[in-house]
Amino acid sequence: MRPILKSNKLDDVCYEIRGPALEKARAMEEDGQKIIKLNIGNLAVFGFDPPDEIVHDMIRNMHGAAGYTDSKGMFAPRKAVMHYTQGKGIAGVGIDDIYLGNGASELIVMAMQGLLNTGDQVLVPAPDYPLWTAAVSLAGGAPVHYVCDEAAGWLPDIEDMRRKITPNTRAIVVINPNNPTGALYSRDVLLEIIELARQHQLIVYADEIYDKTLYDGEEHVSLASLADDVLFVTLNGLSKNYRSCGYRAGWMVVSGEKRHAKDYIEGLNMLASMRLCANAPGQYAIQTALGGYQSIADLVGPGGRLLRQRDLAHKLLTDIPGVSCVKPKAALYMFPRLDPKMYPITDDQQFICELLAEEKVLLVQGTGFNWIAPDHFRLVFLPNSDDLTDACGRIARFLDGYRRRHAR
Repeated sequence: MRPILKSNKLDDVCYEIRGPALEKARAMEEDGQKIIKLNIGNLAVFGFDPPDEIVHDMIRNMHGAAGYTDSKGMFAPRKAVMHYTQGKGIAGVGIDDIYLGNGASELIVMAMQGLLNTGDQVLVPAPDYPLWTAAVSLAGGAPVHYVCDEAAGWLPDIEDMRRKITPNTRAIVVINPNNPTGALYSRDVLLEIIELARQHQLIVYADEIYDKTLYDGEEHVSLASLADDVLFVTLNGLSKNYRSCGYRAGWMVVSGEKRHAKDYIEGLNMLASMRLCANAPGQYAIQTALGGYQSIADLVGPGGRLLRQRDLAHKLLTDIPGVSCVKPKAALYMFPRLDPKMYPITDDQQFICELLAEEKVLLVQGTGFNWIAPDHFRLVFLPNSDDLTDACGRIARFLDGYRRRHAR
């Protein structure tokens, strides 16, 4: 029979967080081996439960969750998101500017599908959360990666961003707080990005899913709160701040210069209608979450579990010879660098697979986040302290052997 091939639209689409290394890990598990998975920020499997009031409200409302909702979402949770944006200082947002989705991920894909024609370019950070690059490619666009500078605490290189703007550029993606680096951007940096968008009439997509997962007293500034003469699309949700990944409850807010975006907004409305609606049980969680006790503060504040584990992982990793790491100010990840002189890696996916085979620890290679060189990896610091210590000890042992094998 003739082979059945995937669409050529998928040729440039990849998502290495759930890529070949994970498939290898699954095969090892089927053989009875126990794998320490530090590849995905899936909080529930590490004992981070959602707030009880969210669970209880979803259960109480389940009888009313069987029907379709409005294509943009129920009124009450959208109203809660509207109040949330007001609290973040984002002006001029009404109910109709808010779209609820099956997580922010669905809305990222929808936003790109509604915008891009073949050959349109979108500036995406390197490193990035790879769904952004994939969504641009899937929509027929061309992702153009601007560099975030590790030496400057992983802040965006504004001049690199400026150099990469062309007549085909439609938008800039800003992931703040950043996944995978844990960087948090200052107001001054955000204002520079807005000025670029203003000069070149670009849309700014602000992925702010970790805006409450902040350490050391840091504060998050929403990009869309800093101007009203640029079109902003801000994305957020419950998955991380409220430990509710599986509930698939996210939102997208359109704000700023909307007068000249009526056709694009019409396209977003069309796409929202085509998917009928976001899942209703997850929508019921939003109002309770945003209006309830913000327990994430207990996890990231002094003595909090996430703060302790961040500090532990950072110390354990940077104690390894040839490993350096900018300490994350936010989010759930480390993005360490391996000194190329000590670790002459040419294929970081193969490197990750070797680590998995030898030590049964699953990470994601840096190039899986569209980083420019095979010298980084991402580690999720969600396991409890004992398991995290075990995992980092295994990584250290593997790297010791790797140095010895590749000593010059």
